[in-house]
Amino acid sequence: MIYKYYGPPGTGKTYKLISRAKAYVRKYKIPLHRIGYFAFTKKAAEEAKQRMPFENKKLRYFKTLHALAFECIKVDDLNISQEDIMQPYHYEEFGKKLNLQVKFYDRYNKDESFYLGFENPYFQIISRAVNKCTDIRKEFDLEEHDPRNVNWKQLDHIYNNLLEYKSKKKLLDFNNIIQILIDQQENIPEFDVIFIDEAQDLSPLQWKLFDILKTKTKDIYLAGDDDQAIFAWAGADVKRFIAEPAKEKTLIYSKRISKSIQLQSTIPINNIVGARKLKKYYPRNYQGKCEEIYNLDEIDLTKGKWLIITRTVSKLLKIQNMLIEKGLYFESNRGKSIKVTMFNAMNSYNEWRKGRELTEEELKNIKNFTGDVKLNKNKNWFDAFKLEEDVGKEYLLRLLENKENLKEPARIWLSTIHAIKGGEQDNVILCLDMGKKIIEAVKQSPDKADEEHRVWYVGTTRARNNLYKIKLDKQRKGYQL
Repeated sequence: MIYKYYGPPGTGKTYKLISRAKAYVRKYKIPLHRIGYFAFTKKAAEEAKQRMPFENKKLRYFKTLHALAFECIKVDDLNISQEDIMQPYHYEEFGKKLNLQVKFYDRYNKDESFYLGFENPYFQIISRAVNKCTDIRKEFDLEEHDPRNVNWKQLDHIYNNLLEYKSKKKLLDFNNIIQILIDQQENIPEFDVIFIDEAQDLSPLQWKLFDILKTKTKDIYLAGDDDQAIFAWAGADVKRFIAEPAKEKTLIYSKRISKSIQLQSTIPINNIVGARKLKKYYPRNYQGKCEEIYNLDEIDLTKGKWLIITRTVSKLLKIQNMLIEKGLYFESNRGKSIKVTMFNAMNSYNEWRKGRELTEEELKNIKNFTGDVKLNKNKNWFDAFKLEEDVGKEYLLRLLENKENLKEPARIWLSTIHAIKGGEQDNVILCLDMGKKIIEAVKQSPDKADEEHRVWYVGTTRARNNLYKIKLDKQRKGYQL
């Protein structure tokens, strides 16, 4: 039997799946190794494990679909290892061989979704074609790219050389291991029940695996929200999730969203013209607020916890520079905004000037910034740290003046909308800038426009209490929210 849960933000679809998993153990006495729980990201899989009242090592099949494939498949009758999997640096190395620049939108994303965000349009087409189980020529002919930046001869050349590169180095990518598992379906274990979370983000390739999993289990549960399907650019197939026959239930009470945020979130999803599951959810009993602003100066960011999200990486970098100028401490997927080693070295250096002896490790850390010279107590840390650029030291001074607590996690987190999917915060600042390329892409098809509406729905619903929308002077470049 197939069951499907539609869960808008904060309605507890993951909690529902975990509750059902517990029931299968307690009520039906199903052994843990006969339960499969497959999440879309590593982080989500780990969180599911933590919610189960059992030792993690006993939850063998609480993982991503890629991790399942990694465990089950064999190549040349051998198990594969991490060294056999293509990493971002492999793509960059390959790009250099062909004189191509290969970068990633969120290379540092710790919640790896297995959809690599290539900036290079050629790699975008190749990756999307594989995820969609289609020929790269067919994907190219869809013309969902800027023809000024892509031509077929070059795409074909890159694709064939990529296949050769992987073959010579005996490397597989994430899609390869899913396809191999599909071909080696006899290696997939039998289950009594399978749970799949964030199912709206599955690609056609992963849906092929799903069709096999249906034959390997008695019951299967799908949970997701088609309104949060924002990976179509990588090949995710939300239409399959909506169309999958199942006994359906919509979860309607959000424990996260305030009344103001819920009202605001209806704007982008009501713009969707294509396939969509009609549903309504109810906010928690808290009003909250939604306001328009034109710059960060209108908000006091020295207090409270904040999430600042943008549609593009370029806009995120601009906001990052603004926060540095203001002397505000923040974090992102790239890490903390200040070098922790420099902060620790400064503290150790100041203590040393007051008479405390340094440990060997502290002295080594200080000399990373002073160089291998004799320390002078008459010099303050700013003048002594000759190996650090002034801009970094000046930023640290501003942080100290603002009394930012650098020993604790930052109160402010920066992210793109795609990288923060699943995250939330009391106060959210949402930059409505879309960028020229995105505006042009949206005009290409209704499906592209629908995906963009879903992106802004996700951005809006990251806020628990309050949402601040940074408007633009030129409205044509900003999302109308």
